[in-house]
Amino acid sequence: MENDAVSTSLKLFIVLSRAYKAINEHVNKVIHANGLNPTEFAVLELLYHKGDQPMQQIGGKILLASGSITYVVDKLEQKGLLKRIACPKDRRVTYAQITDEGKKFIQDIFPEHAQQIDKLMSSLSGEEKLQAIELLKKLGIPAGKF
Repeated sequence: MENDAVSTSLKLFIVLSRAYKAINEHVNKVIHANGLNPTEFAVLELLYHKGDQPMQQIGGKILLASGSITYVVDKLEQKGLLKRIACPKDRRVTYAQITDEGKKFIQDIFPEHAQQIDKLMSSLSGEEKLQAIELLKKLGIPAGKF
């Protein structure tokens, strides 16, 4: 028989997983409606907000396996939304850079994306959102050490 602490931990895991799945499904609808998959959107959004990024580091920043980055960058490059730039100081490094077309694309859809996320989070007060952020960080940091 499970003790109360284990049972509560399992319940928290299920509630957290279901909440993430429900929110993610709504967010992904807008992304798909604009012709991208969530990973492509994440790469574009990263480049838009953080500037040129070494291809080798993109995966870690958007939580994607590095082997998949080349495929995603290829697709975005074919769509004209980003381009590869060789590093002048180190031939082993290639940067992904958002194009003007990619910037315009993100500028057009990001406000709707942000508004949708705000709406999905609106059941929490500002203070509850800050509490949730702190609690989830507290939960996630030790989990990364296992």
